[in-house]
Amino acid sequence: MINSLSKRLCLTAMLTLGAIVYTACAQAETNRLVIESGDTAQTRQHAAMEKEQWDDTRTLRHKINKRTEKEWDKADVAFDAQDNCLKSSNLNAYWEPNTLRCLDRRTGREIQ
Repeated sequence: MINSLSKRLCLTAMLTLGAIVYTACAQAETNRLVIESGDTAQTRQHAAMEKEQWDDTRTLRHKINKRTEKEWDKADVAFDAQDNCLKSSNLNAYWEPNTLRCLDRRTGREIQ
């Protein structure tokens, strides 16, 4: 009877010790720090789409800026031409606002 009791106690102690060792191993595994970048296929695809949209709008903004600059240069040249036409010593010179040119009243030709 003592022999079977000691076997039970020994077996219980071994099981308890095994459970403690197993628990310690399990705890050791959960103590790891895992740092993920959060970079998934979906976020990469979303980032690629945003970059593509940015590039497209960048091209469009560049075109708009070029056109605006071109219109500005055109208006600047016309302003200078109008100023020169009005200051001209030629009495037949007049400024045509529709065509933005300095014309001769007699011939209708552009005055240089």
